[in-house]
Amino acid sequence: MKLIDMHCDTLWKVMDLDRQGDFMENQGSISIPGMQKAGTMAQFFACFTHLEDYQAKGAYDKGYARIQEMIRFLDEQVETYGDVLAHGYSRREILENKEKGKISAVLTVEDGGVLNGDMDRLDTLYHSGVRLMTLMWNHENCLGHPNSPKASDMWQGLKPFGRQVVERMGELRMIVDISHASDGTARDALECARGPVVASHSNCRALCPHPRNLTDEMLRVLANQGGVAGLNFYGPFLGSKTESRVQEMVQHVLHMIDVGGSSLPAIGTDLDGFDGMEAMDIPDVSGMERLWDALKKKGLSERQLDKIWSGNALRVIP
Repeated sequence: MKLIDMHCDTLWKVMDLDRQGDFMENQGSISIPGMQKAGTMAQFFACFTHLEDYQAKGAYDKGYARIQEMIRFLDEQVETYGDVLAHGYSRREILENKEKGKISAVLTVEDGGVLNGDMDRLDTLYHSGVRLMTLMWNHENCLGHPNSPKASDMWQGLKPFGRQVVERMGELRMIVDISHASDGTARDALECARGPVVASHSNCRALCPHPRNLTDEMLRVLANQGGVAGLNFYGPFLGSKTESRVQEMVQHVLHMIDVGGSSLPAIGTDLDGFDGMEAMDIPDVSGMERLWDALKKKGLSERQLDKIWSGNALRVIP
């Protein structure tokens, strides 16, 4: 039982929200001891900056500078805790780290708006170790349009620069992430992508009609192109406004399998990226076994569970 979690906001939690702690010990949901208990093979760490925090300071340009600081912080954590933590820049390195008993830290960027129209920034991020970029967050940016409760907004897609970025990401072998995207942006990204596409932390709209979730058609297209959808633990994306329950997680995973097959679902907890939950069945990564056991009770085989836990995610990592 080896876990790959395709999205957490622990860098943001430690550096910008709490401004204390590190990967070994913090007030969040992801830590080295917790990952060790969960049997984590690889944890994707998102470099995220809250746009509103930078509105008066240059917005995306300041956000890009902050992301550089987040990348340096992760580098420092790998150096400090090198006996148990290592960079995971590729599938090969992740597997090698696993054999050495080390957890792989995979760098991602959440909100491609930080490129601010500059393609050179994408190359810089890649050469700094970033291996996945979430194109959107909750605001329109230089790449395209985000999810929205308005149907007219949901069908607006990628901008010309956004198409160029998605194509360049394919050349770099950087994973394109359509979580947070409008339906139109997701459609366009899937059409023009030259490499792997995922929804790193999104659930099923058929079960929970939130615009952040994926329609069955989106799930089918993603599956047909060899992509994955990472199960998000946030209650409002599961079906409850103030609770995050394993029972609902199970239903979303089973629906993904029904629509796209066993190679579609993965894990993308979004831990440390949300609050407001009055109750959480899995408040931190150390409790992941509860979901495994619940899915097993529903009849999933060990092979299916291994694919959900790590196999499907590992497949899309170049």
